[in-house]
Amino acid sequence: MVTPARRDLRRAQSIGKAREIGVEQQWNRRAFMMAAAGAAAFAGVMPAEGANGLRLTPGGGSITQVSGLRVGHYTDTRRPTGCTVIIAEAGATGGVDVRGAAPGTRETDLLNPMNMVEKVHAIVLSGGSAFGLDAATGVMRYLEEKKIGFDVGVAHVPIVPAAILFDLGVGDASIRPDAAAGYQACKSATTAAPQEGNVGAGAGATVGKLYGAKRAMKGGIGSASLTVAGATVGAIVAVNAVGDVLDPATGRILAGARTPDGKHLLDTRAAILAGDLPNAMRPGTATTIGVVATDATLTKAQAQKIAGMAHDGLARTINPIHTMMDGDTIFALGTGASGKPGNVMLLGVMAAEAMAIAVQRAILAARAVEGFPAAVDFIA
Repeated sequence: MVTPARRDLRRAQSIGKAREIGVEQQWNRRAFMMAAAGAAAFAGVMPAEGANGLRLTPGGGSITQVSGLRVGHYTDTRRPTGCTVIIAEAGATGGVDVRGAAPGTRETDLLNPMNMVEKVHAIVLSGGSAFGLDAATGVMRYLEEKKIGFDVGVAHVPIVPAAILFDLGVGDASIRPDAAAGYQACKSATTAAPQEGNVGAGAGATVGKLYGAKRAMKGGIGSASLTVAGATVGAIVAVNAVGDVLDPATGRILAGARTPDGKHLLDTRAAILAGDLPNAMRPGTATTIGVVATDATLTKAQAQKIAGMAHDGLARTINPIHTMMDGDTIFALGTGASGKPGNVMLLGVMAAEAMAIAVQRAILAARAVEGFPAAVDFIA
């Protein structure tokens, strides 16, 4: 016979067990998040020289840590502009997520999981506004010469999605990346860590433009990677945002709109919330474009989701982001070189973290050009 006291004891034991399971599940989730954050924290540091000496640039590694990828830049020496190519010769599953309201892209529809083509062979990031999409033609020519592409029987058709940013306001606007620039970027592509700062698609990038070019600062291109549980995720990003760029750990503004005298950082978010609105800014004159990649095996749907999660990295480091003036676009690639199945939760968290690190590296590697000081010029 079960007495009321014994029934109450069993109920208490059952509740206690449930609480233990709940705590264990909570700990497992926390451990997972800490593993990803810890990978970022211990990724290493690289030096960036500021006004008063050496400063630390967050993160380490690069997108070329992802097996199966090569990266090349072309930088036009006639003015600050250029393009960057990420090549996956064996093909990689691709996805894309476009958040900005003024994008300039090519071949993004085929990345929709509903559509036929499964693999892409390169991604192009370019300056030059819509003119810069021509760089992808040169990348196609390079790959076709190597018989890399989608086999249609009579030819190999390289699948080369692309995105551009607006940098026509820096130097001579008649100079922009073309097919020859894309071809040269391919010729320079290697598995070594790519240069960062004022190169490739980041050569003419600027940030903090909401109050006009005279109060803006230099942007650039950056890369980073993380490895967690045997999976590697890398990111590369050209930062050309209308907003400010922040250190998400401290909230400190690294680069962005300056005060009218140009001597201090304004804090665009705070200025907007205080009612200090700009008179006007041309739509489409800013954009942050990038790629995240993993050596895990992905479906197109998984790649698309990871591209979306990678935008969290932009939101942590750029404010405001995804505006009517931006065309923010992130591609995702899965090379499958590790043979590991894709864990979207893990890879998405890693993608956002790698992207946030790459944004900061882009800004801290940038150097001043005429009219646009760099973050390192403001580091005390």
